[in-house]
Amino acid sequence: MTDLRNQRRMAADLLKCGENRVWMDPDRIEEIAKAVTRGDINILINGGAIISKQAHGISNARKKYNQAQRKKGRRTGQGSRKGSKHARLPKKERWIRTIRPIRAYLKLLRDDKILDAHQYRNYYKKAKGGTFRNKQHLKTHLQTDGIQLKEEPKP
Repeated sequence: MTDLRNQRRMAADLLKCGENRVWMDPDRIEEIAKAVTRGDINILINGGAIISKQAHGISNARKKYNQAQRKKGRRTGQGSRKGSKHARLPKKERWIRTIRPIRAYLKLLRDDKILDAHQYRNYYKKAKGGTFRNKQHLKTHLQTDGIQLKEEPKP
């Protein structure tokens, strides 16, 4: 068995790859063993006696599948969560999502003259204080206070 470590090292250097990726043609081993200079190795590379194997890659299939599942809302259980409840959806963000529709609805009622300025201000302050969980909760409060609500237009 001929020692081809020197030739392998030079070939790796010329091919700009690692030594493990250098492939030498088993039928031309004697010819490769006689090559002692970089020029000789270069001739063998051009002749196809020494080639560089393709680099191994890592498949993205699992990653792509899991990303598609996350887009659908899957894989979000307790074990997949890194941040606390309020790190993932800050309290302020949740409050904004709650208060904006309530305030918009109150403004709509005021503009349609269903609420007068005094009633509007009263309900606005209650909303600010967190009395209403959501817009539907506000509507039930308004109905119990005897305010006639009409169907709001769909956007």
